[in-house]
Amino acid sequence: MQFGLSESQQMLKDNARKFFAGECPMEEVRRLMETETAYDQTLWEKMAEQGYTGIIFSEEYGGVGLGKVELALLMEESGRALLPGPFFSTVALAGAVIDAVASPEHQKKYLAPTCAGDARSTVAFLEANASWNPSEIQIAAANGALTGEKLFVPDAAVADFIVVIARNGIFAVASKASGMRITPMLGMDLTRKLYRIEFQNTPAEKIGDISALAKGFDIATTALVCELVGGMQRTLDITVEYAKMRKQFGKPIGMFQAVQHQCADMYLETESSRSAAYYAAWALEENAPDASVAVSIAKMYASDAARSVGNRGIQVHGGMGFTWENDVHLYYRRAKSSETAFGDSTFHRERIARLVIDADERLAKSA
Repeated sequence: MQFGLSESQQMLKDNARKFFAGECPMEEVRRLMETETAYDQTLWEKMAEQGYTGIIFSEEYGGVGLGKVELALLMEESGRALLPGPFFSTVALAGAVIDAVASPEHQKKYLAPTCAGDARSTVAFLEANASWNPSEIQIAAANGALTGEKLFVPDAAVADFIVVIARNGIFAVASKASGMRITPMLGMDLTRKLYRIEFQNTPAEKIGDISALAKGFDIATTALVCELVGGMQRTLDITVEYAKMRKQFGKPIGMFQAVQHQCADMYLETESSRSAAYYAAWALEENAPDASVAVSIAKMYASDAARSVGNRGIQVHGGMGFTWENDVHLYYRRAKSSETAFGDSTFHRERIARLVIDADERLAKSA
């Protein structure tokens, strides 16, 4: 791999930063997070015009056809901007799952409107046991219908269809399907609304098998890590700016070694997370043998690092870090919410162990 971005990748990253800065400044973020859905149709249409909603999907479906690294760069900039709404849920989560598990017919049916910006979607996975292990899913479809409950489903209220992970397959459910009830749930991240979905004999279309889910979730997990990296970078930037401006004893607090150590640790954790995330995206794109391990390493590290960066940022700000007017707490909320999504650091340490043991066993059998 190349240890640096290509010219086109750097251009994508720079343009995305300019786009989000212009179309979704923090004033707009705060406005949207006060709404019921944190969704703005005009912003969504502008993102679709930029090709963001089809960035990794085939040109056959109206997508841009770029790779996982490009998605990673885009997600990093969206995280830096604290982008509200269903972009992650639609493109990096539901879209990646459909792309990984569905037939060409189903891909065309669901990805084409996604690429065009005409459809939003999400994935319903978690249940009452709060486990991210697919083997512990309880809900199952019978005779083409779902009955049960899914919790903490992001952006469900604005989704045109919902991808439901069941014990016996992966299903697509229309947002207006009969027997489905969507109710809001309290969430840590005010920019990403969560919902409870109750199914009562709800018609569902099977689009794939659960055995193919891992690849789609690896892409979504890597995208989430990149989003965390963007938030960590912005938290660091805000904190450094504050340390240069805030004065104590007649000098900026950034001149004190204790504050410098905090900022240095924030920088180390941010850059380390970025390196792990970029490698995971590259490994997925190249189908490297260690791709799944790389994804878990990135999520394991970033889950803890994002929380730590948020803690340090608030500590450097002192009392200002706890005020509603300060933006640091909003990034901290995103970090805490994403820390457990798709498994926390403990979950991924155990996953790494399982992957390594399975690889050793396969090697032993082939010897």
